Amino acid sequence: MPKKEIAGVSVDVNEEDYLTDSSQWNREIAIAIAKGEGIAILNDFHWQVIDFLQKDFEEKGTLPTIRRMNKAGGISTKELYEYFPDGPLKKASKIAGLPKPQSCV
Repeated sequence: MPKKEIAGVSVDVNEEDYLTDSSQWNREIAIAIAKGEGIAILNDFHWQVIDFLQKDFEEKGTLPTIRRMNKAGGISTKELYEYFPDGPLKKASKIAGLPKPQSCV
């Protein structure tokens, strides 16, 4: 399993740099991943999405779809694309320390 240093912490990642052990995730790591993904600052909306993803993943064992995020999480699809451009679920999951969504290529 490859390792990578993110925010001064050595973490386990896969070949696409998604964390493979979500227990290694913390907010500093999220901020560093976000910067690497082109998001300079994580605002309240970003954290709302990250918190929802983590909670839903913990409860269900799978990542929610964008539709579920909208319906169950009250997270606007338009805002998802605005704040997480170029693949919002893929990018948000990576920042949240979760696996790559199966629906994303």
